[in-house]
Amino acid sequence: MKTKEMVFAALFAAFIGVLGLIPPIPLGFIPVPITVQTLGVMLAGCFLGKKTGTISIVLFIILIAIGLPLLSGGRGGPSVFVSPTVGYLLSWPVAVFCIGYATEKIWPKLTIWKMIIINFVFGVLLISLIGAPVMALITGTSIWAGLVGATAFLPGDCIKAVIAAIIASQLKSVSPIEERVNNG
Repeated sequence: MKTKEMVFAALFAAFIGVLGLIPPIPLGFIPVPITVQTLGVMLAGCFLGKKTGTISIVLFIILIAIGLPLLSGGRGGPSVFVSPTVGYLLSWPVAVFCIGYATEKIWPKLTIWKMIIINFVFGVLLISLIGAPVMALITGTSIWAGLVGATAFLPGDCIKAVIAAIIASQLKSVSPIEERVNNG
């Protein structure tokens, strides 16, 4: 891994932590709040690619595990990993890898629409399909109720998918993916 990629991974971990400073929006019917951090997750995948993006999210999760309050609402530490939000948190590396993999595959013919679809499928649907059932199991509710409750995230997550696609396509020329495609 090049120094530039390590720096990008660390910067994105920090960026997702900064997005955690934006206060969460609690929902009364589901114990998982709406946060802006999934924007950073999607952006990490479509800007950094599968390898560097996944490393940045794993780094972020390690920082949370050792106690840094980087999650929205100032949460961090081992207790996060037994809370209803753990499924969403642990879905992030999977989502970033999938977003990065799909983005790298279409990189030479990248369009904003293709990236929006990738972000929607892997950054919105995949995160909900992993996070909601885990939340339901932890809270003792049915998986179906968890999935229905997670639909509250869809409008905001779709907006985040579009924003991430626009930002990544505008920054395409400085993306580590661009360098790998041109040099490889």
